[in-house]
Amino acid sequence: MRRTRTALAAVVAAVTVAVSGCGLSTNSAVPFDVVPGSITPVPELEGLTVTVGSKDFTEQILLGYMAELALSAAGMNVVDLTNIQGSSNSRLALRTGDIDVTWEYSGTGWINYLGHTEPIPDERGQYEAVRDEDLNLNGIAWLPYSSLNNTYAFGTTRAYAEQHNLKSNSDMTEFLEQNPAEGVFCVETEFASRQDGLPGAQRTYGFPTTKVKTFGTGAIYAGIANGTCNFGEIFTTDGRIAGLNLAVLADDKKFFPQYNASVVVRDQWLKEHPRVAGVLQPIADTIDNQQMIELGKKVDVDGDDAATVAKDWMVSKGFISPDTR
Repeated sequence: MRRTRTALAAVVAAVTVAVSGCGLSTNSAVPFDVVPGSITPVPELEGLTVTVGSKDFTEQILLGYMAELALSAAGMNVVDLTNIQGSSNSRLALRTGDIDVTWEYSGTGWINYLGHTEPIPDERGQYEAVRDEDLNLNGIAWLPYSSLNNTYAFGTTRAYAEQHNLKSNSDMTEFLEQNPAEGVFCVETEFASRQDGLPGAQRTYGFPTTKVKTFGTGAIYAGIANGTCNFGEIFTTDGRIAGLNLAVLADDKKFFPQYNASVVVRDQWLKEHPRVAGVLQPIADTIDNQQMIELGKKVDVDGDDAATVAKDWMVSKGFISPDTR
């Protein structure tokens, strides 16, 4: 079903008024006329308005656009509120009803929103725990689990990893015990001091460091690639991993919290529109870390438009038609 831009413009105008009191502003309509593919129109949803939000980094914006395209294919009038600054603002927008649909991470929900200090090592166990508690305490429903897991890890160049046969943090520890001068790390200031960052990882694995250099996130990836440091803190689904040909070392002792992505909505809203879950489930079932790394690379390294990258992926999976323009 094609969505008419005229009708959507009217929806956007109405929602701009609705959210202005919360300091948020709408972006625009989804910039495509979506033609359904395997995601087909759902009579119960056709003509209803849904506002989709995301946080303000590439992966979130890509996931937000994927949800928007799927809901458009199902026949909903979609309002784009991606690129909300910060987790707390995104969470507030969901709870107050300024947005209806967004993607969230199990570790963020467990630690930041529910106040726990100890993560659950198992990915599905972490997801199920936050799903159940957030529903019971806050009326927030977490839709199906996805294997997409944007957690912390240590990275190095692929050439360095292959040269020293490094595949995991335990490999790194054994290597640094034999070659302590190689223990030069680039990390963010916060990661250098957080107990769920470098200090805790060192306690868990026991690796030595000879020098710890602190940088902003982007400079860390470049620092690893150009040899400023041999190891660095990275996010496991960042597109710069592929763009700079980096290797991700496995967290084989499951130290870092799990951050599996799921769609989250208000439970009351989901009860009013239960078919939404089935529309979005194919995305959660399909997207994984390697695909997200490649998609993020197209945006952050190649400079492609995030909405177009999301659309092309949805078309490649058959979720929407190649006729989407």
